[in-house]
Amino acid sequence: MQPEQIRLTGARETLLITLQAKATESGMPDSLLRDRFAADALHRIDQVSGHLTVGHDMTIGIALRAYMLDRWTEAFLQRCPEATVLHLGCGLDSRIFRIDPGPGVRWFELDFPDVISLRQQIYPARADCAMIACSIVEHGWIAKLPANRPAMIVAEGVLPYLKEYQVVQVLRRIVEHFPSGEIAFDAYSSFAIPLLRFNPAIRATDACVHWALDDPAEMERQVPGLKLMDDNSDWDTGQVARMSPPAQIALQLFRTILPPCRMGRMVRYGF
Repeated sequence: MQPEQIRLTGARETLLITLQAKATESGMPDSLLRDRFAADALHRIDQVSGHLTVGHDMTIGIALRAYMLDRWTEAFLQRCPEATVLHLGCGLDSRIFRIDPGPGVRWFELDFPDVISLRQQIYPARADCAMIACSIVEHGWIAKLPANRPAMIVAEGVLPYLKEYQVVQVLRRIVEHFPSGEIAFDAYSSFAIPLLRFNPAIRATDACVHWALDDPAEMERQVPGLKLMDDNSDWDTGQVARMSPPAQIALQLFRTILPPCRMGRMVRYGF
């Protein structure tokens, strides 16, 4: 059944960028992500997305980002098999199907109402997985989550679209609500944010990136209870080798000559 027409715009439309990248990368013979759900989901969306130019290098980068978040989530669930997983700004990502958590896990997908509506049409329902249809910056949704379990919170390609005070508010609510857990997300430096605004795919959506993270330790000061566990800004050499020569040169430049101007990072905090 073809989903009803839903016009995604602004930050919502960026979910098509990540979905295209995951579908394309998963079709490569040397795929890292191997997301067999992404291509099917992309074909079922009734929205033209050809104007979102997702190049080869961006495709590899998005797949690597998703892969790392998947591995952190899996590792957490191995330690805490009866945990809560909160997928902030889930979009049409198929993380729950890639990870396939055990029956003791309670999983929550949170995104705008129109995105959740589209998601419900595309993906089958799963036991112990609930949808929360609202904006991340709203206040009431945290009360819908169990407060007696450790929690893994994942935000992929989401927080940079918020303002700094909104990021801090969201993370504080999470830390105050759950007894313990981890929070994992991607972030970009203040050097990278202006460059992202010229990315053709992001510009085509009219979405605006705002929040930059230059010092991960700053989050520990802004959100009491957070403790930095991982700060990864180095690219896996095997994945860099899959990129174009210009991208490989640029990454090497930032790594060796301009380290203070690092572009992005993957961070994981405990609380």
